[in-house]
This record gives sequence, C-alpha cells and structure tokens, in this order.
Amino acid sequence: MTQRELADPRTGVPGRSTTPRARPAQTRRRRAGAGARAPWWFLLPALAVFTLIVVIPSWRGAFYALTNWDGLSPQFDFVGFDNFVRVFKDSAAGASILNTTLYAIGVMVVQNFIGLLLALGVNSAIRSRNWLRVLFFAPAVVTPLVVANLWQYILAPDGALNTALRAVGLDFLAQDWLGNAQLALPAIISVVVWQFAGYSMVIFLAGLQSIPEDVYEAASLDGAGSFKTFWNITRPLLAPSMTINLMLSLIGGLKLFDQVLIMTQGGPGSATESLSTIAYKDAFQFQLFGYSTALTLVLTAFVAVASLIQFTLLRRGEDK
Repeated sequence: MTQRELADPRTGVPGRSTTPRARPAQTRRRRAGAGARAPWWFLLPALAVFTLIVVIPSWRGAFYALTNWDGLSPQFDFVGFDNFVRVFKDSAAGASILNTTLYAIGVMVVQNFIGLLLALGVNSAIRSRNWLRVLFFAPAVVTPLVVANLWQYILAPDGALNTALRAVGLDFLAQDWLGNAQLALPAIISVVVWQFAGYSMVIFLAGLQSIPEDVYEAASLDGAGSFKTFWNITRPLLAPSMTINLMLSLIGGLKLFDQVLIMTQGGPGSATESLSTIAYKDAFQFQLFGYSTALTLVLTAFVAVASLIQFTLLRRGEDK
C-alpha cells in the first residue's frame, strides 16, 4: 500500500500523503528574481541625490563651456567650440598643462618611492614600528590648506628652513624656494609628497602584510638575497597595492590646486600654474566662466585618459 493510500488513523478515511510536495522550479526562480531586484529600490534615494548634485551641474557646466557666459549676467551667447579652440591656443593654458603633467609625474614617482621605502621600514621587526606608522601617516589627515600655509612660512626667504641652514653654516644652500621659478614647482611637489607619502605607505603596508611568510622562508632556504627576494617575490605580490597607489597619486597630481594657490598663487609668473588654478582665476577673477568651464572639461578628459592608460598598463603587469 502506498503512502497516498494510507487511511487517517482517526477516521479510517484514506487521506493525502504527508510528504510535502516540491515547489515548482518556476516559482522558485520567480521569487529569487524578485529578491534580486529588491535592492535596486534602496539605491533610488542615493541616485536622486547624486543626480541632483553631480549629474545635473555637470551637464549644465558642459553647456556653459559652449557659451561666453561671465558667471553673473543672465545673458550669454552660444559660441560653440571656440572656448576649446582657445584652450589649445592660449600660451598660459599650454604652460599650465605642462606644469600639471610635471606635478602628476613628480608626485606619482616620488611619493610612491618614498611610501614604499617607509612601508618596508615599518614592516620590519623594529620596536618603534607602531609609533613610526602613526608619525608618518599623521600629515595625511591634515587638510591641504593648513599644510600649504605651514610650508609657505617654512620656505619663505627668512623662514625656518633657511634659518636652520644658516645656523649650521650652510648659507649657500639658503634659497628663495617659492620665489625662484626653477625651484617653486619642485618645492610644491616636495610638500605634497611630505604630506601624502604616509598615505601611500599605509596601502603598501597592507599589501606587504598580506604576503605569506612561507614564501620568504622558502626564498631564504634557496639562498636568495634581499634584492632578489624583493624583486622576485615582494614586487610581483605587491602589484595590486602598487596599482592603487599609482592611480591615486596620479589623479591627485593632475588635480593639484590647494597647495599651488596658497603657496605661490601660480607664480612666479606662471611657473607653477596648474589647470585647476588657471581655471579658478579665469572664472572668479576675470569672469570668463564659459572659458573656465572648458578648461575644467579639458582637465577632466586629461585625468580620465591618463588614468585609463595607466590602469590598463598596470593591470597587464599584474597578470604577468
């Protein structure tokens, strides 16, 4: 007798099987699909805010780049791509593009080199490594405006740096660090590196601590020296951290604004002018809002293309 034919022990009447029947696969898929779509509803408030404060202003800015609007008057004329043509004909804009490139390369290379050295140092077994990690990272939590104002006084002709050099008999090294056209740009890069090298250090340190110790022990047993161990083990396994650091420092260098504006205002002359500072001046000092917006769009394209190329090359390096 099958289970379906069993009688109810209380009534003696054959009843249904007590074995639960499986739900149809189509119902399960429908419910699974409904659950997968539900989280999108929670994104709507964030998407609405993002659209309101980012997307709409960006589209309006892109439109004003095609006009001669001064930023104040309600009237403006449509000029098409004249502002973009002017960007590549303007000698000041050309100089700022070159300076922006130098900022990006200098910050990216020096900051990551020093950050990697610091990470290797504080990852060792020295007793003060925890204090040193805090000390090196501390400048990164200070706003760039404060750091720029601080270093503006340190690098002044009678500032702390020149005073210290004269005090130890190194008068010949004392310079007008921010007033010399050849020294001002490297001085700004040095300040940015001083502030954010600890930030790069933390990312490298996280990558170093994720490398298994067994790998280093095997290399030591094989007789590999410090340099070979770093080049053949640490460097390849640190590639994801390197990719992140290089991307962040490249974008930061291309967008450099606060330090330049506070320390030199783009001077002497236009020796330290960046795309960000010249766009700011054109918009708020010369009321060339349409042209300034064209400059910022050029900067955006510059950052996007440079980041995409770098990211592609670095990811290929990770896969090797």
